[in-house]
Amino acid sequence: MAQANIVVPTSLPQELSKAHFMCPACQVSCSLIVELEGGRPSKIYGDKDNPVSHGYSCIRGRELANYSTLPSRLRSSMERLPDGRFRPISSEEATSKIAAKLKAIVAEHGPRSVAVYAGAFCLQNTLANTFTVAMMEAIGSPMYFTPEPIDQPGKPIAAALHGQWMGGFQRNIDGFDIAILFGSNPLVAHAGPFGNSPAYNLNRAKRAGMKLVVFDPRRSETAQKADLLFQLRPAEDAAVVAGLIHVILEEELYDKAFVASEADGLEALRAAVADYSPEYVAARADINGDDLVTVARMLAAAKRSMIHFGTGPNMSGRSTLCEYLGLCLRTLCGHWPRAGEHIRNPGVLINFAKAIAATRGPTPASGFGENLRVHNLSNSAAGMPTAALPDEMLTPGEGRVRAFLNIGGNPMVGFPDQEKTAAAMASLDLLVTVDPHMSGTARVSDYVLAPTVGLEAARSTGFWEQSIAYPTIYGWDVPYSQFSPALIDPPEGSDVLEEWQYIYKICQKMGLQLTLASASTTSIATSASDNELPDAGTIKPISTRIDMNHDMSTMEAWDVVYRGSPVPWNEVIRKSAAGHVFDVPEKRVAPKPPGWMGRFDIANTEMIAELVEMAEEDYVAKRNALPFRMLSRRLKDVFNSCWTEHDPLRRQWPYNPAFLNPADIQALKVDPGALVRITSEKASIIGVVEADPDVRPGCVSMAHGWGTNPDEPDDARSQGGTTSRLCDTDKPTDRHSWMPLMSAIPVAIAPVPEAADQ
Repeated sequence: MAQANIVVPTSLPQELSKAHFMCPACQVSCSLIVELEGGRPSKIYGDKDNPVSHGYSCIRGRELANYSTLPSRLRSSMERLPDGRFRPISSEEATSKIAAKLKAIVAEHGPRSVAVYAGAFCLQNTLANTFTVAMMEAIGSPMYFTPEPIDQPGKPIAAALHGQWMGGFQRNIDGFDIAILFGSNPLVAHAGPFGNSPAYNLNRAKRAGMKLVVFDPRRSETAQKADLLFQLRPAEDAAVVAGLIHVILEEELYDKAFVASEADGLEALRAAVADYSPEYVAARADINGDDLVTVARMLAAAKRSMIHFGTGPNMSGRSTLCEYLGLCLRTLCGHWPRAGEHIRNPGVLINFAKAIAATRGPTPASGFGENLRVHNLSNSAAGMPTAALPDEMLTPGEGRVRAFLNIGGNPMVGFPDQEKTAAAMASLDLLVTVDPHMSGTARVSDYVLAPTVGLEAARSTGFWEQSIAYPTIYGWDVPYSQFSPALIDPPEGSDVLEEWQYIYKICQKMGLQLTLASASTTSIATSASDNELPDAGTIKPISTRIDMNHDMSTMEAWDVVYRGSPVPWNEVIRKSAAGHVFDVPEKRVAPKPPGWMGRFDIANTEMIAELVEMAEEDYVAKRNALPFRMLSRRLKDVFNSCWTEHDPLRRQWPYNPAFLNPADIQALKVDPGALVRITSEKASIIGVVEADPDVRPGCVSMAHGWGTNPDEPDDARSQGGTTSRLCDTDKPTDRHSWMPLMSAIPVAIAPVPEAADQ
């Protein structure tokens, strides 16, 4: 196992000790061992004795200690001066100034004028997100945004349209007969269907007999492990799933008893997929039709299946349709946990709703909560439509967003339509970013609040456990938890706080009253759509009114946030320093109560209409609009724009390569390492050519979340191209989330003249 070597000052004592730590580099929460010499970290590596991560770690986690001392790491907060330069500012002064400005903006323009973006590093930070939600509730603003509506919004939206199974998802990784992945690369992305230690879990599942089928235009690291790989044309995933349904219905392979008992719309679905014959899908997606039939038969014959859609299909234009058809496939095959089945993870920190072998039936996918002023949008099952937030900032009139708090995200390179995002940020009266370094968004902010990083703050696995309630197979299949106290102090002379502490101080100085909702309660209801049943086990949320005159400690905050957890919080702290599988009471899926009325809808009107529309479109003409398709991907060593200036994370790629098939490189008459201009209908970026025979011809594959701001030099060789600049939020692909095309974007590619490359 590779290790990160950390320079230890020679003046420190040489006593060696070890400590366990939960990795916060991404949401999957792998368990690490930190070796300390003289109280300072010297090596970090995966814990081979951990029951869920089995020694797995990635370079991002093994570099945790170095983030504290990087030259780019902010050791104090920053304030933008009138001339655009930044000056260091104390946390006390920064929070006082921000609180005063927020209070004035709310007083003049109302609570709705304040918006917040809880980025990935806020969402997976339980304290930060809980306090952020409480702050927005105290202000009275509904303008709370997250990455979900621009990442994989189809998952919760499709679950609302189809109906969720209250018995949950099968999570026994080695209990699947077949796993079908669409545009998902969990061996690199980690946050996929194989959890932490993805290679370990995939290998044990295959040893147990699971067959892996992958549909992906790129022969990714996961695809290389597939029993069957289809390098389909980009954005044809929904057609392929419709083709699988066509075969299963045509050959009468579906679970007739389960469908009759639990679903409505069979004949309407059958009619809608009638055009998606194996021959049609083969011609459209450029795959083998006979192999498609083989996969459909394998799926129908399986007792348990995993069907997972990654960011590839979710960002390629038919996010909700792909996810919806995937749920229909699962329902047709009856692959849902049945009454009496053992619930392998009933919860340690999270109280899950009572598991019942029934569905609530469809629920609203949007049209509830706050109505936006733009595009006739509202809240959705995926959350507030993040892609429309810049329009909310730019559109004049009452209710315009004037103050924006960006916590743990980087909208300037992460939001689609970068040029519009830049204009929106410039229009604000106040822009605050919480970030440990001067990211693209930090560089245009009025205040940058510098937080603790890495080993400097306590961490908990609660977020990844909570994802079990999400409509997919995330989370662990055992009742596991880990809590790690902070191991090191910030560098001497630093003035940094945890993210939640900044929020708390701002609220104190605004005179707000915070009420914290326990993170131990999921928000998923448990009653059928047409009838409320007392025995459905609905969970009542626990809320705590905070004494705002009291300066909370970190451990007090954790105690409030996990109040009411199934395993008492004190016991979790006591037992889980190294990660622990808890002995919790066994639970099983309960039978469907008499009189239960909820049924799946496998022929939702909106989804059927989109299926028909897709079959009628001239896909050949659409394909020929521009010759290449830009595919979003992840790079193994980095997480979007985080710490990309750190040399060990840039060891292979110090920039964002434009991966092309060698045949395309030859046709373009360029060499690897050359610069090319990549142009969509919206904008263009510069990429550095890199040969990759695993990329389907006609595609260019680049990572999301790199690059510079529009008014900064387009330095492709050091910063990489910003793929979000190619997106157009005036052309959304989903009416609920307003998500535009963010992958499979039609582009043209041309060499950059030699003189421009000097």
